[in-house]
Parts: sequence; structure tokens; C-alpha cells
Amino acid sequence: MPTVAFVSFRLGGTDGVSVVAATWMRVLVGLGWKVRTVAGSGPVDVVVPGLEMDAHRPPDTGALAAALGAVDLIVVENLCSLPLNPGATAAVVDVTRGRPAVMHHHDLPWQRERFAAVEGWPATDPAWRHVTINQLTAAQLAEREIEARVIGNAFDTEALPGDRAATRQRLGLGDQDRLVLHPVRAIERKDVPAAVALAERLDATYWLLGEPEEDYAPILDEVLGRARCPVLAGRRGIGVGDAYAACDVVAFPSRWEGFGNPTIESAIHRRPLAVRRYPVLAEIASFGFEWFDVDDEATMDGLEAWLEHPDRTLLDHNAELARRHFSLDRLRLDLADLIGDMVPTASRG
Repeated sequence: MPTVAFVSFRLGGTDGVSVVAATWMRVLVGLGWKVRTVAGSGPVDVVVPGLEMDAHRPPDTGALAAALGAVDLIVVENLCSLPLNPGATAAVVDVTRGRPAVMHHHDLPWQRERFAAVEGWPATDPAWRHVTINQLTAAQLAEREIEARVIGNAFDTEALPGDRAATRQRLGLGDQDRLVLHPVRAIERKDVPAAVALAERLDATYWLLGEPEEDYAPILDEVLGRARCPVLAGRRGIGVGDAYAACDVVAFPSRWEGFGNPTIESAIHRRPLAVRRYPVLAEIASFGFEWFDVDDEATMDGLEAWLEHPDRTLLDHNAELARRHFSLDRLRLDLADLIGDMVPTASRG
């Protein structure tokens, strides 16, 4: 059985990179691959100190090489995409050169304001394949003479619905109480104030699912402290499916996303989405999804009207588009094609 190693700063969590990596792993196991996970933190097979985003020392290349061993394929999840830990990136590049590897890019430096001046990223090698999660990034890599294949994120579009009544009871909400779910990490570009403002407008409780990162905790405390609506923070041991089932509206006013998983998750779980038109959203919107725009007063009025008299046609429409274009079956075809080109013998199991 061929083995693929997934390498990242962290794996096994609820952040977008970990969620997408877990989806790839699930599909590759179905294709006959054995999976090994290697990261600086998280519930992984091999923890290599120094791979963490905030590590003070780079990882030992010998330990990293031993963790990867004689695997048939390496998938690097965003670790060679953003300069969050340049020492870790240099070590992974060094150990991976000349080996079949997929550089799976979720974001790149020029797409983040704080890294905009960074040059020379990402590294490349003839044995590697670059994969992006959107067309915009692939085009930007092409401008830098790096060829990349686009494989959009995929989801379990047949996931069973969560338990709305039990989850709302755990959250202390009554049948008539509105709940706005913000299923993101708390960082600046997710625009928590805009999501709180939406909950205030809808006379709803605001629920931020993720934890603060990137030194955002003091700002978050201030934003939530002045909110004029009830506030819930953290997962509280509640699964994603149950969280979506419990809510009435999904808020997603991000200013930048490499993809934006809540756009599809909200469709799968049949909830209306209030979204900001960040650049990559146009690629997902082109499939025909119907959302409410947080920056458009008329559509916000429309969301309030929809909540008063819900139209299941909108939910049916979005759910069908998610099934048609973002399923695990589609990802299975994409990965079989990608890996069959890179490791033809191993891809046949």
C-alpha cells in the first residue's frame, strides 16, 4: 500500500487548512493510500518540534527526514506558502527537494498585507506539483512562472443534519431566539465587528465558533464587550453540524479568504449566508449560489424579510449546487488524476 505524508504547521484542528487536509486524507484512503501526518502541533502521527507557526527554533532536518521516511508522496499544507515560520519552511524545502510532493497553497504572501513585501516565495522544484484552491492564486503564480493546478475545496455534501433542538437547549436559547453563527477563527480579516453588527441588526445572539489568533485576543475582548446583543464564544464541545443546525443565519463578512468553507457548508446544512464579496468569492458565486450581501442594504432588508417568511427554495437551490460541484466524488477524480501523473505505480495501489 502506498503511503502519503501530510506536513503542516498544525493538523487535526478546526482551522480551514486542517479541515481541507482531513478531506484530502479521507479521499486518499478511499483510493488505497496509507496516510501519515507530520506537524509541529496537533493530534498527528509524528510531532516534529520547530514546525509550529510560533516556534523559536527551526526543526531538526534529520528528525524531519526520519518522520517522512520512505513515503511515496508528500503533501505540504500551506507550510511552504506563507512565511509564518521561515525556518520550518526552509527545512521542509530541503528535505522535500527531488521527491514527489504536492505544495498545497491556501494563501500566499502577497495576499496578506503583513507579508506583502516578502519575495522569493514559494519555492519550487521539478519533482513538485503546485495546487491552489482558487483560480486567482493560480493566475498569480503563473505571473511568477510557476504552473499550478486548481483543486477547489470539497465537502461531505451528504452529511446528516445536526440536532437543532438539543444544541439550542445546550446554548440556552428558546425556540424563538435568533442565532447568528460566525464559524471562523477570530482574526482581523474575518471582521468580527461586522458579524456582531449583523446579529445586532437581526436582534439575534452572536456565536463566534473559533478562538482568537494572531494577537487578536485584546481586540476581540473589546469588540465583544461593547456588543449590543447576547454573545457566545467558542465551540463548547459542539460539532460543526450541530452548530449549523442550531443557527438561523451564517455570517461570513471576511475581507479575504483563499476559498471560504462556510460558503459551501452553509449550503450543505441549509442555512442562509450573509457574506462580504471578497475577491475569490466571485469564483464560487459563478456557480449560481444565492447569498445575502452584508454591505448591501437592500439585501440585508431581504434577509430580514426572509427570516420572517423563510423560502426553502433558496436553501434547496444552494444545497443542490453544493452537491453538484463540491462533493467528495469530484475531489476523488481530481486527486486520482493529480497523483496518477506524479506517482503512477503507487496510484494504482
